[in-house]
Amino acid sequence: MEKVEMDWGNIGFAYHKTPFRFVSNFENGKWDEGTLTEDETVVINECAGVLQYSQSCFEGLKAYRTKDGQIVCFRPDLNASRMADSAKRLEMPVYPEDKFIEAVKKVVAANAAYVPPYGSGATLYLRPYMFAKGPVIGVKPSSEYQFRIFATPVGPYFKGGAKPITIKVSDFDRAAPNGTGHIKAGLNYAMSLHAIVTAHEEGFDENMYLDAATRTKVEETGGANFLFITKDGTVVTPKSNSILPSITRRSLCYVAEHYLGLKVEERPVEFSEVKDFAECGLCGTAAVISPVGKIYDHGNEIYFPSGMEKMGPTIQKLYDTLTGIQMGRIEAPEGWIQVIE
Repeated sequence: MEKVEMDWGNIGFAYHKTPFRFVSNFENGKWDEGTLTEDETVVINECAGVLQYSQSCFEGLKAYRTKDGQIVCFRPDLNASRMADSAKRLEMPVYPEDKFIEAVKKVVAANAAYVPPYGSGATLYLRPYMFAKGPVIGVKPSSEYQFRIFATPVGPYFKGGAKPITIKVSDFDRAAPNGTGHIKAGLNYAMSLHAIVTAHEEGFDENMYLDAATRTKVEETGGANFLFITKDGTVVTPKSNSILPSITRRSLCYVAEHYLGLKVEERPVEFSEVKDFAECGLCGTAAVISPVGKIYDHGNEIYFPSGMEKMGPTIQKLYDTLTGIQMGRIEAPEGWIQVIE
């Protein structure tokens, strides 16, 4: 397949249809072998469990074209493992982790022409997801499910560089202490939509959610984990049972300790100590790290010393090192890079 030519710098972080996707069905107590298909439509019963009781989960990862021309994926084994955790919590059948990785490789290889060129800032985003397709009218798990993966090329998350964003302390709660905040369930994101729309209407880029039990500890945003940098250069990330374990955050913490020689702490973070940090960032698949310049807390403003013009120095080093690993400019830890072709 000939490489597709697109205006990679201007395609935006949006859906663009590619030729192939992977589909596998769970019926009669087992998964079928699955197949690649060119049909992007999903046909389900009007009483499907996903429509009635929101039984669904998903993942997000990327394929890159590296400096030497290879196409690779970044740590898909962790996405497979996290999706297994999500499925178990939602009483859905686990899609086998080895088959998950095989399906990722098949989708990327089949859509290789849509993997953006090295240096363009664009990538091929992959969305594995699973949902209940069998009819359910009583409140119970479905007996039939579908697992799918589609691919879409996406442009750079930040056009013209990652400028620090402004976030607000939300009045809404993201997840209950013993709820589903630690898994990637679609329902978590549905309940966050009103909060993010409200934040945007008020002129903020994102929300900072505090713990629902005491509203004194930092949790995460609607779709990213927090990283803080202390004034002595220690990397601090909040720890809570209701935070989604971000693969990007885990990778950045490893990079901080083993590549940059920084001290790393994963611990509960009191909101009262946020004002004392030197830098703040939001980390996730889409942008790697989004620098935060200001937090608005009900009339009080917290400005970080790193400022509103550019990433702070430590967050910049973390960003450069991790993207260097992903793009093949820096040697990766063993097992982090899955070569597709």
